[in-house]
Amino acid sequence: MPDSDVFSERPSASGTDGNSLRETGQISFARWTPSPNFGPRPDGAGISLLVVHNISLPPGQFGGREIEDFFCNQLDHSAHPYFKTIEGVQVSAHLLIRRDGALVQFVSLLDRAWHAGRSCFEGQEECNDFSIGIELEGTDDTPYTTEQYRMLAKVADLIMTAWPDITANRITGHCDIAPGRKSDPGPAFDWRYFRSALEIVRGSGRNV
Repeated sequence: MPDSDVFSERPSASGTDGNSLRETGQISFARWTPSPNFGPRPDGAGISLLVVHNISLPPGQFGGREIEDFFCNQLDHSAHPYFKTIEGVQVSAHLLIRRDGALVQFVSLLDRAWHAGRSCFEGQEECNDFSIGIELEGTDDTPYTTEQYRMLAKVADLIMTAWPDITANRITGHCDIAPGRKSDPGPAFDWRYFRSALEIVRGSGRNV
């Protein structure tokens, strides 16, 4: 069970609540790194799903700028052999949580990021239309850090406050909306631990 003191602590100078998030689409304590890879959500598409992913570039290596460069179409594809395999790919996520818990935002939550691809949740296809995508810096089989779980729980709480249609059972993994095609966030992601952390944050009565 997560330590409630760790997960209920308010990040300093956040300045974001549910109402302002619905208006601006930006989390004030995230580092804003705008990606060109987004578009408008379809008319009438409400935000009702939160999707958890993982990413590392090069695979299994952490800490560099490569993820941000990739989402912003600025990756040097000559810098690593793997990068040649993703040349020309244009993707994004709304948010990235680094290994130390730092939060980076690429796309307004009001817009449609390109994170899910062909996908389906409870019979509703094209999850990009109605979801928010959060990437964790990691791999399927590398344990995630306490700092990442802490930030994910607090950001999920903030998003759920802004968009109440996102309930706890509408937080899912990429593997669950694109089975057989995607495996992230993988077996290393401890869903029980995350959901316990989320309950602590939501029960604390504090906004991020």
